[in-house]
Amino acid sequence: MEKIKIITDSTADLPKEIYEKYDIEVLPVLINFKEESYLDGVEIDADKVFERIEKENILPTTGQVIPNRFIEIYQKYLDAGYKIFSIHMSSAMSGTYQSACIAKSTLESDDIIVVDSQNIAPALGILVLKAAVLLEKGNSLEETFKIIDSVKYNVKTLMCFESLEYLIRGGRISKTAGMVGSVFGIKLILDIKDGLMSVKDKVRGNKKVIKKIISEFEQANLDEDVPVLLVDAKNVEIKAALLEYLQTNNLKYTECPLGSSVCIHSGPNCCGLVYLSK
Repeated sequence: MEKIKIITDSTADLPKEIYEKYDIEVLPVLINFKEESYLDGVEIDADKVFERIEKENILPTTGQVIPNRFIEIYQKYLDAGYKIFSIHMSSAMSGTYQSACIAKSTLESDDIIVVDSQNIAPALGILVLKAAVLLEKGNSLEETFKIIDSVKYNVKTLMCFESLEYLIRGGRISKTAGMVGSVFGIKLILDIKDGLMSVKDKVRGNKKVIKKIISEFEQANLDEDVPVLLVDAKNVEIKAALLEYLQTNNLKYTECPLGSSVCIHSGPNCCGLVYLSK
């Protein structure tokens, strides 16, 4: 049986226990506060990011994983006899995927497959988890790639954002879309479309948000290989309601607190579900 190493980046935001269970290598992106840079999830977390944003009124930027870092990690595992399944955040949102492609080209190895997930945050994470399950079942590197490439557009993201300020400032949604929420007090439910964040619905109030997310979710034909991901950045009310729904209906789920790189764009108090449809 071939040895295959999954490599992803820190925007996948899966819980540590999942990375450890499947022995997944996670490469941290950079969090940049002006001239100061920190490794995401290693030297800084979401709480520290929010604390500095509030204190210094500076919105940090993120930096991609550079090609040399990929070359170093890829070579390490190739030398140890591994094939590599390297899956990363959407190429439309970051240059990390391109860095991985440069590294593969430099090493000239057919034992590396690089995947543009066309997703980010736990929407990337759920594909990482799906790949891990497929490999655990004995699928080859090529078989796993074909399946992941065919299902990556089946990832569904239903995330409600309390404030759109961070998304607008970070350029993740347009100022026009942001003004709708800011002026009228309407909360946006966001999805990922064509590798970018997009507005799926406009809803007023948490109760309607919860109802809308559950209504949309109930139409899904779930891929039971992977759990539903309950994604949260300190939104107590919406998280409690979604958690109760998942538990009442005996649904397999995993809680995924948003990491620092994604929280830069989401801001605090966002919450929702990520799942994979058949």
